Amino acid sequence: MPEREVDFLLVGGGLASANCAAELRRRGAEGSILLAGREPEPPYERPPLSKEYMRGEASREDAHVNPREWYEENEVELLTGVNVMSLDPAARTAKLQGGEEVSFGKALLGTGAMVNILRVEGAENEGIHYLRAYGNSDAIRSDAEAAEHVVLIGGSYIGTEVAASLTAKGAKCTIVMMEDVALSRTFGEDAGRWFQEKLEEHGVTVLGGEELEAFEGDGRVKAVLTKSGRAIECDAVVVGAGVRADAMLAQRAGLVVDDGIVCDSKLRTSAEDVYAAGDCCSYDSVVHGRRLRVEHWDVAMQQGMHAARNMLGEDRDYDVVPYFFSDLADWASLEYVGPAYEWDEEVWRGDRDSGEFSVWYLKDGRVAGALSVERSEDLAEARRMLADGVDVSRAVDRIADTGSDLAAIS
Repeated sequence: MPEREVDFLLVGGGLASANCAAELRRRGAEGSILLAGREPEPPYERPPLSKEYMRGEASREDAHVNPREWYEENEVELLTGVNVMSLDPAARTAKLQGGEEVSFGKALLGTGAMVNILRVEGAENEGIHYLRAYGNSDAIRSDAEAAEHVVLIGGSYIGTEVAASLTAKGAKCTIVMMEDVALSRTFGEDAGRWFQEKLEEHGVTVLGGEELEAFEGDGRVKAVLTKSGRAIECDAVVVGAGVRADAMLAQRAGLVVDDGIVCDSKLRTSAEDVYAAGDCCSYDSVVHGRRLRVEHWDVAMQQGMHAARNMLGEDRDYDVVPYFFSDLADWASLEYVGPAYEWDEEVWRGDRDSGEFSVWYLKDGRVAGALSVERSEDLAEARRMLADGVDVSRAVDRIADTGSDLAAIS
């Protein structure tokens, strides 16, 4: 028999679970809530790990989703450093680390994602870092302070953000990446080149079109070797090779899994009264007409709240357009809605040289995504057009004209 019963079991100590708990209480849920996460900290926001926290400009507590006392005040039982080992959706029970069994009424899986670990020669050397938790950020900052040269593997968010933060703190950094232009996989080469130029203007060396071959070292990393034959001496390495959904618990529980925990448009998994949200959630998007799994802060927050509302009987489709943001130190900030996995036209609005512009990614005459640098007002209209499926094929010139009223395009 289960040792205790809870009305809501929230699995995973991240943004999704924390916001689900808060929304349940905001919406008047009076039942018992248990939030269990394997990290020792209460739920926190991860973006600062590569930004202000890494630069020493913010504390751990600054990134907490809710203050520690919030959980007690709102009667949310918070178990940190505790993994949920198994889940039985049919019996509605879960076994916690240590052996305790808990029965639940409804559950949320917010198990997040795991970093991709490189399996190359020399990967066992000390000084090779991955970024996912506070301890990783602490170790990177400590190593960088003593290093003459830090190499970043990967030219996407983690590689560029960490390179900017460490350079701002005085480190010499080089990005080694397979793509020719930084951030081009998400934003295309034209916009990616603008961000890469910002990095280079501040002293970051960017080596594009280079694939990692191996790490060289004698217990500690000494150099990065590329398949083209380059040997880049360094004292520390930060790898940004992407992440994969942590769906192991769901898979063991017999839930449908395919690049994440498969959910319908209401964030319901294949098991009754079990929902998923955040990085692990592969959901049927009514906005995009396809399945999506998005790894970003705003999506985890929004999905956690939406799952809470549906747990309480709202039973609505999740129809929020995914939103992203990134900062390269204080050199450049970007916002983005989408995601546009492919597009057949780019429309630029604003002034590239002054650093105030938006880029619109169109597919078959409709907005598939939009990037903004210091033009948030453009992004709001792009979000509307994307959500409504507005045909903009005859409005391209108006989008490009900063004197035009985007709100009039419908």
